[in-house]
Amino acid sequence: MSQATLGDDEELFGEAASEMREDVESSLEQAWSELPAADDVWESDAENVLGVLNGLKSALDTGDAEAHLRDAKKWYTMGQRADAFEDADDLEAEIESLEETIADVSAAGEQATDLASTIPSLRGALQEAESETEDEESAETSEETADNDDDEDDTDETVADEENEEA
Repeated sequence: MSQATLGDDEELFGEAASEMREDVESSLEQAWSELPAADDVWESDAENVLGVLNGLKSALDTGDAEAHLRDAKKWYTMGQRADAFEDADDLEAEIESLEETIADVSAAGEQATDLASTIPSLRGALQEAESETEDEESAETSEETADNDDDEDDTDETVADEENEEA
């Protein structure tokens, strides 16, 4: 190979390394932008718990963040294996941070989904328990009223008996 060819190869490799780094950075930026905004996760316009949970579940959607992360990791791995990056510690740290954030958001989304599916049946069970308690209290009140009526009847009979004795 001639000197010119080697020089061209080094220049091409430098350009490729630079482009790989740009691809990694671009994919990371796109992945971060796919994650929900903090206010979207924090604020809610819902009128009840189920609405809040469904809104939260929707807000915790990571979109294409995982696909962009995968692209970033692919180009990062290629660059590392080709020893194309002079200093890639910042890329590695950002990839790890993004992976952790996506995992946290996904886990929170799963928890919101679980709660959203549990709340309606929990509400139904609580309503049923309240209804049973009200029925029991109503039955006890009816029994007490009946007992009081019987006592009043007994008192009326006793007063009538005493009046008859006096006459």
